[in-house]
Amino acid sequence: MANSKKTKQFTITLENRPGTLAEVARTLGNAKVNILALLGTAQGTSGAVELVVEDTRRAKKALDEAKVTYTETNAEEHELPNKPGALAECLERLASRGINLNSICATVSKGGKKAVVVYRSEAAQQKVVPAA
Repeated sequence: MANSKKTKQFTITLENRPGTLAEVARTLGNAKVNILALLGTAQGTSGAVELVVEDTRRAKKALDEAKVTYTETNAEEHELPNKPGALAECLERLASRGINLNSICATVSKGGKKAVVVYRSEAAQQKVVPAA
């Protein structure tokens, strides 16, 4: 697929209370880690956030120092034209290759010419890194 690259995704389980995601964002921000994509969900007393960052090495160091437990997973990032049907075409190509998605998020800036899709598939390797 054109304009695609492998990336790492961090999944962090958080307590579902005001400020927990802000704490993670501040930890990464203080370490000069730029967050490129984020998907968060909550149910009951806990939630999870999936992050793709610009500098995975620096992110891991910051999360480790803050004693944040995370799972590091391989993911794919695709750049698509920002037009109707582009996402459907991308997903159809993945499906035709037998790729089943475990998570996906997409974003585009208003008026932007390109959209970015980040997904994790069933075959992606996971590495759990416990809080120190």
